[in-house]
Amino acid sequence: MLAMLVIALGIAWLLNTLGVIPGVNWLWTGGLGVIGILVLLANGVNKFTFVIGLFLLASSVFSVLRQTGRLAEDIEMPVLFIIFGVLLLLSLLLPLATPEFLREEQRDEKK
Repeated sequence: MLAMLVIALGIAWLLNTLGVIPGVNWLWTGGLGVIGILVLLANGVNKFTFVIGLFLLASSVFSVLRQTGRLAEDIEMPVLFIIFGVLLLLSLLLPLATPEFLREEQRDEKK
């Protein structure tokens, strides 16, 4: 997984250097997207990774849209806030596994 992260960040750095879509900080945007994907791949899909991974991916897309002038910053933040809430709600409604560190039974047994 670390190798994939290093490769992706190297590609983002190269895109910055080559000026692909000038004005887009590919290192930041690519980093958000890659970390979102790695969260999902490394830990599997559960209530926590569903929210965090997809939110990071959405943040990456919205970052590109803002940096290319297709989305205003004052619109980006409230929409991301709404997306975060929707992802939280979906994580509760969908039959996703609860990660071990959030399970009640295990916390009670440790006491």
